[in-house]
Parts: sequence; structure tokens; C-alpha cells
Amino acid sequence: MLRVEEILCELERDGDDTKTGLPPGFRFHPTDEELVTFYLASKVFNGGYLRGLEMAEVDLNRCEPWELPDAAKMGEREWYFFSLRDRKYPTGLRTNRATTAGYWKATGKDREVYGSAGGSLLGMKKTLVFYRGRAPRGEKTKWVMHEYRLDGDFSCRHTGKEEWVICRIFHKISDKKS
Repeated sequence: MLRVEEILCELERDGDDTKTGLPPGFRFHPTDEELVTFYLASKVFNGGYLRGLEMAEVDLNRCEPWELPDAAKMGEREWYFFSLRDRKYPTGLRTNRATTAGYWKATGKDREVYGSAGGSLLGMKKTLVFYRGRAPRGEKTKWVMHEYRLDGDFSCRHTGKEEWVICRIFHKISDKKS
């Protein structure tokens, strides 16, 4: 059994969840709707965050996925970031998804994020998987990203050239049973 002094030292060293503004025992696990409305829309339209919770801003083209957990300001198994979408060409719409070691590849189709109150379209969710190497011969990894962008009710108010997204990144654990 740990002594009080050991517990206090461990809390001081680990920082617990107090750096996120959450009391011990609480975890940051927002829904898709909450990510779009409370975090992304707040960032785009107000430049701010919810009180007590700060999300890191990263350039996903300059970071490899395995470096991201250290850059996160919160999260244990899932990490959340704001990022500006980097365009592949200055006047084009295609997004640059390459890093030094590989690239993020979209899987499936984009999913719509609706508001629970009125059922209106708020944003879109894109799922991407990280591949090491260069396309088309990259090696698939277990790193997954859910990228959220504003759309629907929010997109008509957003006219800036910079497009902020919010990303949930995690390392998928194999679900094979032996």
C-alpha cells in the first residue's frame, strides 16, 4: 500500500489530470457533435476554447503519428489537436497529407455530423490511416485519425482561407482473439 508521501510525489510528477482542468477520475471523451460544436466552431469563430481545457495546435505534416502523444495537452489513449489543413497546391482544394516518414490515407466516405437538438448538419468526419513510405507502396500502420471539419449550418459563416480542423488520433489495438 502506498504511503501518503509517495502518492503526493507521484501526483506531482505525473501531473494527474489537473493540467486539463478535469478532476481526478474524469476523462476527456467528447462525442463527434461536441468536438464540432464546442471545440472546432469555438476555435474558428471565436479563436477560443472552453474554459479550463486547452487543445494543442499541430502541423500534421511536420509530425509523425508516434510523436503526437507527447505533443498533446490531454488524452491517454486518444489525442486531440487543432490543425490547419495544408493545401497540396496553393490554388487547389486537395489536402496535403504527407509527412517525412509516410502519409495519411482516407478510408471510406466522409460521415456527416448532425446536431442532436435540431438534427441539422454541423460538420463532416473523415477517417484516415497512416502509411509508412510513399504511395502507392506504403505500409499500413495501426495509427488512425478522425478529422472533423465544419459544414452545413457552420460552413456558411466560415469564409476564411485558413481551414481549421480538429483531429482525434489513436493507435488501434488489434482485436484478434487467440
